[in-house]
Amino acid sequence: MPALSAVLHSEWVKIKSVRSTGWTLAAAFVITVGFGTLICALSNSQFDDLPKADQLSFDAAGTAFTGGVLGQLAMVAFGVLVVGSEYTTTMIRISLAAVPRRGIFYVCKLTVATVVATVVGLATSVVTFFAGQAALGTHSTTIGEDHVLRAVIGAGLYMALIALLSMGVAAMLRSTMLAMGILMPFFFLITQILASVPGTKKVSRYLPDQAGAAMARVVQHSDSPYGPLGGFGVMMLWVAVAVIGGYVLLRKRDA
Repeated sequence: MPALSAVLHSEWVKIKSVRSTGWTLAAAFVITVGFGTLICALSNSQFDDLPKADQLSFDAAGTAFTGGVLGQLAMVAFGVLVVGSEYTTTMIRISLAAVPRRGIFYVCKLTVATVVATVVGLATSVVTFFAGQAALGTHSTTIGEDHVLRAVIGAGLYMALIALLSMGVAAMLRSTMLAMGILMPFFFLITQILASVPGTKKVSRYLPDQAGAAMARVVQHSDSPYGPLGGFGVMMLWVAVAVIGGYVLLRKRDA
Protein backbone atom coordinates (compact mmCIF):
# COMPACT_ATOMS: atom_id res chain seq x y z
CA MET A 1 0.00 0.00 0.00
CA PRO A 2 1.57 3.33 -1.05
CA ALA A 3 2.29 5.87 1.67
CA LEU A 4 -0.35 8.55 2.12
CA SER A 5 2.11 11.26 1.09
CA ALA A 6 2.82 9.38 -2.14
CA VAL A 7 -0.88 9.17 -2.98
CA LEU A 8 -1.32 12.89 -2.29
CA HIS A 9 1.68 13.67 -4.47
CA SER A 10 0.38 11.54 -7.32
CA GLU A 11 -2.96 13.35 -7.22
CA TRP A 12 -1.15 16.68 -7.34
CA VAL A 13 0.83 15.50 -10.36
CA LYS A 14 -2.42 14.47 -12.09
CA ILE A 15 -3.95 17.91 -11.60
CA LYS A 16 -0.81 19.64 -12.90
CA SER A 17 -0.52 17.36 -15.91
CA VAL A 18 -4.06 17.92 -17.18
CA ARG A 19 -4.09 21.27 -18.98
CA SER A 20 -7.85 21.62 -18.88
CA THR A 21 -7.90 21.83 -15.08
CA GLY A 22 -5.48 24.74 -15.15
CA TRP A 23 -7.50 26.51 -17.81
CA THR A 24 -10.72 26.13 -15.85
CA LEU A 25 -9.13 27.65 -12.75
CA ALA A 26 -7.77 30.53 -14.81
CA ALA A 27 -11.20 31.02 -16.36
CA ALA A 28 -12.83 31.08 -12.92
CA PHE A 29 -10.43 33.84 -11.86
CA VAL A 30 -10.78 35.96 -14.99
CA ILE A 31 -14.56 35.63 -15.30
CA THR A 32 -15.27 36.32 -11.64
CA VAL A 33 -12.97 39.35 -11.47
CA GLY A 34 -13.97 40.72 -14.86
CA PHE A 35 -17.71 40.31 -14.55
CA GLY A 36 -17.75 41.54 -10.94
CA THR A 37 -15.75 44.64 -11.85
CA LEU A 38 -18.06 45.37 -14.77
CA ILE A 39 -21.15 45.12 -12.56
CA CYS A 40 -19.52 47.44 -10.02
CA ALA A 41 -18.71 50.00 -12.73
CA LEU A 42 -22.31 49.90 -13.98
CA SER A 43 -23.64 50.18 -10.42
CA ASN A 44 -21.42 53.20 -9.82
CA SER A 45 -22.66 54.97 -12.95
CA GLN A 46 -26.32 54.27 -12.15
CA PHE A 47 -26.20 54.68 -8.38
CA ASP A 48 -27.94 58.07 -8.36
CA ASP A 49 -30.86 56.59 -10.30
CA LEU A 50 -31.56 53.98 -7.63
CA PRO A 51 -34.46 54.44 -5.20
CA LYS A 52 -33.41 55.95 -1.88
CA ALA A 53 -34.07 52.69 -0.03
CA ASP A 54 -31.78 50.77 -2.41
CA GLN A 55 -29.05 53.36 -2.00
CA LEU A 56 -29.18 53.04 1.78
CA SER A 57 -29.02 49.22 1.65
CA PHE A 58 -26.44 49.05 -1.15
CA ASP A 59 -24.01 46.17 -0.61
CA ALA A 60 -20.70 47.27 -2.11
CA ALA A 61 -18.91 44.02 -1.26
CA GLY A 62 -21.75 41.78 -2.37
CA THR A 63 -22.00 43.64 -5.68
CA ALA A 64 -18.36 42.87 -6.44
CA PHE A 65 -19.00 39.16 -5.99
CA THR A 66 -21.84 38.98 -8.51
CA GLY A 67 -19.24 37.75 -10.97
CA GLY A 68 -19.36 34.47 -9.11
CA VAL A 69 -22.60 33.63 -10.90
CA LEU A 70 -20.54 32.88 -14.01
CA GLY A 71 -17.24 32.10 -12.32
CA GLN A 72 -18.82 29.20 -10.45
CA LEU A 73 -19.40 27.43 -13.75
CA ALA A 74 -15.65 27.27 -14.33
CA MET A 75 -15.19 25.84 -10.83
CA VAL A 76 -17.86 23.25 -11.61
CA ALA A 77 -15.87 22.31 -14.71
CA PHE A 78 -12.69 22.02 -12.64
CA GLY A 79 -14.31 19.71 -10.11
CA VAL A 80 -15.87 17.52 -12.78
CA LEU A 81 -12.63 17.24 -14.76
CA VAL A 82 -10.56 16.29 -11.70
CA VAL A 83 -12.68 13.17 -11.19
CA GLY A 84 -14.29 12.61 -14.57
CA SER A 85 -11.03 12.60 -16.52
CA GLU A 86 -10.02 9.42 -14.66
CA TYR A 87 -13.04 7.62 -16.12
CA THR A 88 -12.82 9.23 -19.55
CA THR A 89 -9.24 8.02 -20.01
CA THR A 90 -9.84 4.74 -18.07
CA MET A 91 -6.99 5.90 -15.82
CA ILE A 92 -9.23 4.97 -12.90
CA ARG A 93 -8.29 1.29 -13.32
CA ILE A 94 -4.59 2.05 -12.98
CA SER A 95 -5.21 4.39 -10.07
CA LEU A 96 -7.22 1.82 -8.14
CA ALA A 97 -4.68 -0.88 -8.90
CA ALA A 98 -1.96 1.34 -7.44
CA VAL A 99 -4.13 2.36 -4.47
CA PRO A 100 -6.44 -0.60 -3.73
CA ARG A 101 -8.02 1.10 -0.72
CA ARG A 102 -10.61 3.17 -2.52
CA GLY A 103 -11.41 5.34 0.45
CA ILE A 104 -7.79 6.52 0.67
CA PHE A 105 -7.68 7.16 -3.07
CA TYR A 106 -10.95 9.11 -3.01
CA VAL A 107 -10.07 11.23 0.03
CA CYS A 108 -6.61 12.09 -1.32
CA LYS A 109 -7.96 13.09 -4.72
CA LEU A 110 -10.64 15.32 -3.23
CA THR A 111 -8.28 16.77 -0.62
CA VAL A 112 -5.63 17.88 -3.11
CA ALA A 113 -8.18 19.31 -5.55
CA THR A 114 -10.05 21.11 -2.77
CA VAL A 115 -6.87 22.71 -1.45
CA VAL A 116 -6.06 23.95 -4.95
CA ALA A 117 -9.62 25.23 -5.42
CA THR A 118 -9.52 26.97 -2.03
CA VAL A 119 -6.27 28.79 -2.82
CA VAL A 120 -7.62 29.91 -6.20
CA GLY A 121 -11.01 30.78 -4.74
CA LEU A 122 -9.60 32.97 -1.96
CA ALA A 123 -7.16 34.67 -4.32
CA THR A 124 -10.02 35.32 -6.73
CA SER A 125 -12.29 36.77 -4.05
CA VAL A 126 -9.59 39.10 -2.75
CA VAL A 127 -8.72 40.44 -6.21
CA THR A 128 -12.41 40.68 -7.11
CA PHE A 129 -13.15 42.69 -3.99
CA PHE A 130 -10.43 45.28 -4.51
CA ALA A 131 -11.07 45.57 -8.26
CA GLY A 132 -14.78 45.98 -7.62
CA GLN A 133 -14.29 48.64 -4.96
CA ALA A 134 -12.01 50.58 -7.28
CA ALA A 135 -14.78 50.52 -9.92
CA LEU A 136 -17.39 51.66 -7.37
CA GLY A 137 -15.50 54.85 -6.58
CA THR A 138 -17.16 56.88 -3.82
CA HIS A 139 -19.74 54.12 -3.26
CA SER A 140 -17.13 51.55 -2.28
CA THR A 141 -16.35 50.01 1.09
CA THR A 142 -13.17 48.82 2.75
CA ILE A 143 -12.10 45.42 3.93
CA GLY A 144 -11.93 46.74 7.48
CA GLU A 145 -15.66 47.52 7.62
CA ASP A 146 -17.94 45.24 9.62
CA HIS A 147 -18.50 41.80 8.04
CA VAL A 148 -16.62 42.68 4.83
CA LEU A 149 -13.65 40.38 5.46
CA ARG A 150 -16.09 37.61 6.33
CA ALA A 151 -17.84 38.14 2.99
CA VAL A 152 -14.52 38.03 1.10
CA ILE A 153 -13.59 34.75 2.77
CA GLY A 154 -17.11 33.40 2.25
CA ALA A 155 -16.97 34.12 -1.48
CA GLY A 156 -13.66 32.30 -1.80
CA LEU A 157 -14.81 29.30 0.23
CA TYR A 158 -17.95 29.00 -1.87
CA MET A 159 -15.84 28.59 -5.01
CA ALA A 160 -13.92 25.76 -3.35
CA LEU A 161 -17.07 24.10 -2.05
CA ILE A 162 -18.83 24.20 -5.42
CA ALA A 163 -15.78 22.48 -6.93
CA LEU A 164 -15.88 19.83 -4.19
CA LEU A 165 -19.61 19.27 -4.73
CA SER A 166 -18.92 18.79 -8.44
CA MET A 167 -16.25 16.20 -7.68
CA GLY A 168 -18.76 14.20 -5.68
CA VAL A 169 -21.33 14.36 -8.47
CA ALA A 170 -18.74 13.32 -11.05
CA ALA A 171 -17.75 10.36 -8.86
CA MET A 172 -21.39 9.27 -8.71
CA LEU A 173 -22.00 9.62 -12.45
CA ARG A 174 -18.52 8.42 -13.61
CA SER A 175 -18.84 10.57 -16.72
CA THR A 176 -17.44 14.01 -17.49
CA MET A 177 -20.06 14.73 -20.15
CA LEU A 178 -22.99 13.56 -18.04
CA ALA A 179 -21.85 15.50 -14.98
CA MET A 180 -21.30 18.64 -17.05
CA GLY A 181 -24.63 18.14 -18.79
CA ILE A 182 -26.44 18.11 -15.45
CA LEU A 183 -24.49 20.63 -13.37
CA MET A 184 -23.99 23.39 -15.95
CA PRO A 185 -27.70 23.85 -16.81
CA PHE A 186 -28.60 23.41 -13.16
CA PHE A 187 -26.45 26.32 -11.95
CA PHE A 188 -26.74 28.52 -15.03
CA LEU A 189 -30.46 28.19 -15.78
CA ILE A 190 -32.56 26.04 -13.48
CA THR A 191 -31.63 27.67 -10.16
CA GLN A 192 -32.10 31.14 -11.66
CA ILE A 193 -35.53 30.21 -13.00
CA LEU A 194 -36.62 28.66 -9.71
CA ALA A 195 -35.48 31.77 -7.83
CA SER A 196 -37.59 34.02 -10.05
CA VAL A 197 -40.83 32.01 -9.93
CA PRO A 198 -42.99 32.91 -6.90
CA GLY A 199 -44.16 29.34 -6.37
CA THR A 200 -40.64 27.91 -6.15
CA LYS A 201 -38.77 30.88 -4.72
CA LYS A 202 -38.82 29.57 -1.14
CA VAL A 203 -37.42 26.21 -2.24
CA SER A 204 -34.70 27.83 -4.36
CA ARG A 205 -33.28 29.60 -1.29
CA TYR A 206 -31.89 26.26 -0.16
CA LEU A 207 -30.06 25.49 -3.39
CA PRO A 208 -26.24 25.62 -3.39
CA ASP A 209 -25.78 28.85 -5.33
CA GLN A 210 -28.30 30.73 -3.20
CA ALA A 211 -26.53 29.53 -0.06
CA GLY A 212 -23.23 30.64 -1.58
CA ALA A 213 -24.64 34.09 -2.33
CA ALA A 214 -25.57 34.48 1.33
CA MET A 215 -21.98 33.64 2.28
CA ALA A 216 -20.68 36.50 0.12
CA ARG A 217 -23.11 39.22 1.25
CA VAL A 218 -22.60 41.92 3.84
CA VAL A 219 -26.19 43.18 3.64
CA GLN A 220 -28.53 40.19 3.86
CA HIS A 221 -31.86 40.13 2.03
CA SER A 222 -34.80 40.73 4.34
CA ASP A 223 -36.67 37.69 2.99
CA SER A 224 -33.71 35.31 3.36
CA PRO A 225 -34.37 32.54 5.93
CA TYR A 226 -30.69 32.43 6.97
CA GLY A 227 -27.54 34.51 7.15
CA PRO A 228 -23.93 33.81 6.10
CA LEU A 229 -23.40 31.05 8.65
CA GLY A 230 -26.68 29.42 7.66
CA GLY A 231 -25.65 29.64 4.01
CA PHE A 232 -22.39 27.91 4.85
CA GLY A 233 -24.32 25.20 6.65
CA VAL A 234 -26.69 24.64 3.72
CA MET A 235 -23.75 24.49 1.33
CA MET A 236 -21.94 21.98 3.52
CA LEU A 237 -25.02 19.72 3.55
CA TRP A 238 -25.08 19.69 -0.26
CA VAL A 239 -21.36 18.95 -0.39
CA ALA A 240 -21.67 16.17 2.19
CA VAL A 241 -24.45 14.46 0.23
CA ALA A 242 -22.46 14.62 -3.03
CA VAL A 243 -19.15 13.51 -1.53
CA ILE A 244 -20.64 10.66 0.50
CA GLY A 245 -22.70 9.54 -2.49
CA GLY A 246 -19.58 9.49 -4.64
CA TYR A 247 -17.70 7.45 -2.04
CA VAL A 248 -20.48 4.90 -1.58
CA LEU A 249 -20.80 4.29 -5.33
CA LEU A 250 -17.03 4.15 -5.79
CA ARG A 251 -16.86 1.40 -3.18
CA LYS A 252 -19.77 -0.60 -4.65
CA ARG A 253 -19.08 -0.44 -8.38
CA ASP A 254 -16.34 -1.85 -10.53
CA ALA A 255 -13.88 0.56 -12.12
